Amino acid sequence: MKIIFMGTPDYAKAILQKIINTKDMQVVAVYTQPDKPVGRKKVMTPPEVKTLALENDIDVFQPNRLRDESVVKELLKIECDYIVVAAYGQILPLEILQHAPCINLHASILPQYRGASPIQQTLLNGDIKTGVTAMLMDVGLDTGDIIKIKEIDVNNTEMVESLFDRLTDVACALTIDVLQNFSLYPHVKQDDSLSSHCSKITKEDGEVEFKDATTLYNKYRAFTPWPGVYLSSRLKLKNIEFIEAQSENEAGKILHVDKNSIVVGCENGTLRILRVQPQSKNEMDILSYINGKRLTVADTLS
Repeated sequence: MKIIFMGTPDYAKAILQKIINTKDMQVVAVYTQPDKPVGRKKVMTPPEVKTLALENDIDVFQPNRLRDESVVKELLKIECDYIVVAAYGQILPLEILQHAPCINLHASILPQYRGASPIQQTLLNGDIKTGVTAMLMDVGLDTGDIIKIKEIDVNNTEMVESLFDRLTDVACALTIDVLQNFSLYPHVKQDDSLSSHCSKITKEDGEVEFKDATTLYNKYRAFTPWPGVYLSSRLKLKNIEFIEAQSENEAGKILHVDKNSIVVGCENGTLRILRVQPQSKNEMDILSYINGKRLTVADTLS
């Protein structure tokens, strides 16, 4: 079985590794995003998918635009049975979709959370269930026929990195299952009336207010470590815990101070804060912060 693989981040790298390790599967080409400058020194850094491919002597292609005519012609010369796509970051043109069945591994239960940030959106909405959808791609954004869905439970304290790792494991197993049994699974059209969309996360999405404890805590789960959650003062909330959602309080009021944390009121609910990071300073425990600011019970954290 010959496969063209398209993907860029860690999620894609794990799936590519699973395919490489599977008997009777040959990755004949890898398409990934161009190298990008990383860090303060802007060192040009390849995607991890590229590094893995080169380590396994697989041809790598990094077009700026997959839709360019020359790029499409080059790809169509590569014989393959399937094209597997996982968080590639570019839309596939019709000519490529017609070259071979294109299977996308999307980290949500489609048609829910089409788009760029399904794992974060699961946590933002406080969902108790999510999964990975193997989908036969079409010209739309995550709109193709569903081949198979594998669901998992989500607990109410799970963080994005943990959920990412678990969904990656699911996607790896599902990829091999679908490739080996492609003709056995019926392809089911998505119900567009049930669809929802999630956009790419930006740094600005991390700003929070002490309005609703559940909403703030879910943002903390979804946006830690990046972009993090922070107040309008740019004080980052590095370690927080959810307490309850029923009480009514003055937003940001310190309700209690104990030996290693404080309890802060939201307009609805309360949160425990253990560690923070002021702008342009190192992370610190919350007691060091409030002592430095001379804050105590009944003062407002801002």
